[in-house]
Amino acid sequence: MSETRGTRVWEYEYDLPPERIARYPATTRDESRMLVVPPGDGPFRHLRFRQITELVRSGDLLVVNESRVRPARLLGRKPTGAPAEIFLLGPAEGDDPRDWNALVRPGSKLKPGRTVEIAPELKVEIRDGAAGGGRIVRLHADGSVEAAIERHGHMPLPPYIDREDEPLDRERYQTVYARAPGSVAAPTAGLHFTDELLAALESMGVRRTAVTLDVGMGTFRPVDTDDPAEHEMHRERYTVPESAAAAVAETRQAGGRVWAVGTTVVRTLEAVSDARGGVAPGSGVTDLFIHPPFDFKVVDGLITNFHLPRSTLLMLVAALGGFERVMDAYRVAVAEGYRFYSYGDAMAILPRDEQP
Repeated sequence: MSETRGTRVWEYEYDLPPERIARYPATTRDESRMLVVPPGDGPFRHLRFRQITELVRSGDLLVVNESRVRPARLLGRKPTGAPAEIFLLGPAEGDDPRDWNALVRPGSKLKPGRTVEIAPELKVEIRDGAAGGGRIVRLHADGSVEAAIERHGHMPLPPYIDREDEPLDRERYQTVYARAPGSVAAPTAGLHFTDELLAALESMGVRRTAVTLDVGMGTFRPVDTDDPAEHEMHRERYTVPESAAAAVAETRQAGGRVWAVGTTVVRTLEAVSDARGGVAPGSGVTDLFIHPPFDFKVVDGLITNFHLPRSTLLMLVAALGGFERVMDAYRVAVAEGYRFYSYGDAMAILPRDEQP
């Protein structure tokens, strides 16, 4: 018996010329391109993102991730004057809000007891070691720690963007509906929406609700096992408000479709789903790894960006859209000059009830 396609990690390789990696966002958010993948063998469509109004209908529900990217890179100097970097991963467990989990550079020099000055009013004390070569650090700030991070931190652009952050990234590496700081990478599918486009969707009768999943560094980690089932999935914190759970239930009862804006929303909704397609409100941590085959309980359609080869994100998209269909779409996207990754173009996986 032949093995099901898409169940081995090596199958998720594809060739991407380096110039296809977007280093800057589109001039206007909703002017980015969108490759539309209908169910079955219907032809792919090539739209601008603002034409998402052609794909959704009244009664549908858009679920977005309103996590905000924290400017997590703190660049400073050791007492010797040598440069140092503190990359904040998130608040540490414990009662002191000044304590954070972090990665540090140079790691060999920043041992417990050392201090890095970020600015006259912000200093970082290395307190202890942590798992994976990380550190527990304490931020000493004049006033609010979060305000000091916002003021002095740099946006944590992914390494493939291959440049330092610039003032424009403060706005553009953030969705227009971002609310709660917590992510170290943007939920990039949402970067294409403008306030005007969201208003247009609302006027069509398309509802919107929000969940939160704080994107961690693990999102960029490739799967380095041959069998996806052997991969240790990263853990990320989520919150599903009562309002989001109610919106999903009401949409289901009325016959509407649930659209996830991004893979982070898919993971969140499916992690808290029940057999009837409902979702449970609450907060927690998920390590759900979605890859083919997977039985989706909640999500019908998906808005997403193009993802790295061998990544858990690409496998999730293939689980919803079909492995061969999605990999064909990636080959078409490369041939048609689409821009890839965080600042790149979008893809829409249409619901199964959509007519090809």
